[in-house]
Amino acid sequence: MANNEPLAYRVRPKTLEEYVGQEHVLGKDKILYRTIKADRLSSIILFGPPGCGKTSLARVISETTKYKFYKINAVTAGVADIKRVIEETKNFMLNPTGKSILFIDEIHRFNKLQQDALLPFVENGTIILIGATTENPYFEVNKALISRSMVIKLEPLTEEDVYKILKNAINRKDGLGEYNIKIEDTTLRKLAGIANGDVRTALNGLEVATLTTTMSEDGYIYITDEIIKNSVQNRKAIFDKNGEQHYDNISAFIKSMRGSDPDAAVFYLARALNGGEDPMFLARRIVICASEDVGMANPNALVVANSAMQAIHMIGMPEARILLSEAAIYVATSKKSNASYMAINKALSDVQNKDTGEIPMHIRNAPIDKMRELGYNEGYLYPHDFPGHYVEQQYLPDKMLGTKYYESDSIN
Repeated sequence: MANNEPLAYRVRPKTLEEYVGQEHVLGKDKILYRTIKADRLSSIILFGPPGCGKTSLARVISETTKYKFYKINAVTAGVADIKRVIEETKNFMLNPTGKSILFIDEIHRFNKLQQDALLPFVENGTIILIGATTENPYFEVNKALISRSMVIKLEPLTEEDVYKILKNAINRKDGLGEYNIKIEDTTLRKLAGIANGDVRTALNGLEVATLTTTMSEDGYIYITDEIIKNSVQNRKAIFDKNGEQHYDNISAFIKSMRGSDPDAAVFYLARALNGGEDPMFLARRIVICASEDVGMANPNALVVANSAMQAIHMIGMPEARILLSEAAIYVATSKKSNASYMAINKALSDVQNKDTGEIPMHIRNAPIDKMRELGYNEGYLYPHDFPGHYVEQQYLPDKMLGTKYYESDSIN
């Protein structure tokens, strides 16, 4: 190739009309589309999974705006780079508008000091910030920057979107148009499906398939299902065990067990394991769910979950997946009761926020005879001395009499 840039870079859109996907924010009646078209953009934070089009959207903006456009990557840039952009923006000779657009890729990598350096210039309008991140900005980006920006969530591209981009890449002169590629639509759609919403993965796979396939005698490069399979391997999993996907997936896993859906529980378990999640972390979540959500409805669930956790600690992966599946399914299919969970929460709230009175004298400890003379343990009735091993007597302090924490009828 004359151009050594990756295919994914070469075929990036230059106009909104070329941009594929994200109709929920870039449809012609949507505010982001209108503001870009009118070149009236305010600061925005784009977040979404890899390959969904964040950088491509920034490039479209750079091609359509009248303002000077700067791009830096938070991994390699620092405060000095921000200061350079500010100085050039304020230099009337270099920038008569006195305003510029600064695109910061992976903005979540900036520390607090670096993010704070942007604040005054974003606030006074000198800088229009476009931040791109794969992490949830509400967790990773300075709250002050968030409050001064429009936060836009980009979704993984649909299979149809990725297919359109691949088809376009094959025909574009700056893409793979110089090659005589023959590929069935079904094969191209399989590649789009394997990418799982990440167009960069799909384009890289297509480029590898093209460059590593020998041209046939008839002058064509035939790309088959087998070639695509060898070029991309497994379906890409949109899962980052250190990012937002970690929290979303574990939340879905727990809620599926709580909601008595074993199929969903196993699905999110598989998703976590495929993404490299720590099996012991997953085992601990199952133990917690067994106690919090199954509880008194089936106390044996805690025994099963705890046994699985101990066994996983001893044997590890890949066999641990079986134990995790068994424990998750057992918890998901058990009857549910959060009575113990609710009881301790209510009791803790009372202890922390109320005057709950004193422990009744008759159930206090009296290891010394002199304490008995003071009334400690006096009048205590030993339940095992009575029929049925039960006798009615007061246990709660006077101020808490009548309080009910454990509601056994919540089992269902």
